Amino acid sequence: MRLRAPFQLPKLGAVPTPVSRVLVVADAHLGQVPPAVRAAFHSFLDEVPQAGDHLLIIGDLFDFWFEYQSVIPRKHFATVAKLQEVRARGGGIPITFVGGNHDRWGGSFFRQDLGIDFYGGEAELELGGRRAFVAHGDGLTEQHWTGKLMHRFTRHPVTIAVFRILHPTIGFWIADQFSRHLADNTKDRAVLDRASAAQRRWAAEFLGRRPDVEIVIMAHTHRPVLDRLSDGRAYLNPGAFLDGGRYAVVTANGVELKQFTTERLLPA
Repeated sequence: MRLRAPFQLPKLGAVPTPVSRVLVVADAHLGQVPPAVRAAFHSFLDEVPQAGDHLLIIGDLFDFWFEYQSVIPRKHFATVAKLQEVRARGGGIPITFVGGNHDRWGGSFFRQDLGIDFYGGEAELELGGRRAFVAHGDGLTEQHWTGKLMHRFTRHPVTIAVFRILHPTIGFWIADQFSRHLADNTKDRAVLDRASAAQRRWAAEFLGRRPDVEIVIMAHTHRPVLDRLSDGRAYLNPGAFLDGGRYAVVTANGVELKQFTTERLLPA
């Protein structure tokens, strides 16, 4: 896959639009979680992104998202409207969406209708003055053969083409039946620990191969992690928003794990 940047780097001598913070959020799984999680995420969008910020969503914001030519999932309309409000706030807050194993089948609706930079897979971006490799993380360090198989199946062009010819009502019904199989839903903490550890090793090895990349950002394991290397580079997993409103902030000066809590969503 040929990667493209969400914006062109400024030419020498040009003054770039200042971005004070990059807000990183993932794994809300809206549509599959209690309504309180959606309410909290909407509150997060209302209160946290400010003028000068950049919102980075790194997958599984939705339990399922698939765009047909003229149809989008109706149950996520309120969240899409909130994202549009963020885009218009303070003269325009940029949003980048890197899809996960539940919502990588987006496209022109995000790009053309909402002005959101959307990637169905991995991307290399400039974030907070840092060169970043960004991916949801599925398929990279799966701990079970079923996860690896599901990753290959859901990304395969034939699977996508066949799903696209279905009537949307049928397609969304199928997705509702099988959505829970698109991610690792195990409650076994040992398995989750292995997945998180494997992801950290993968990131460290990637950074070892790519000295030009300053930060690797992934999600998927639902485990918040911030590993700082001795040379100042880092691996970041913001954790899952559904687990007590977890997110992260990246600036030119550092990286920080954060938590957004309201009366509707207490820490897990």
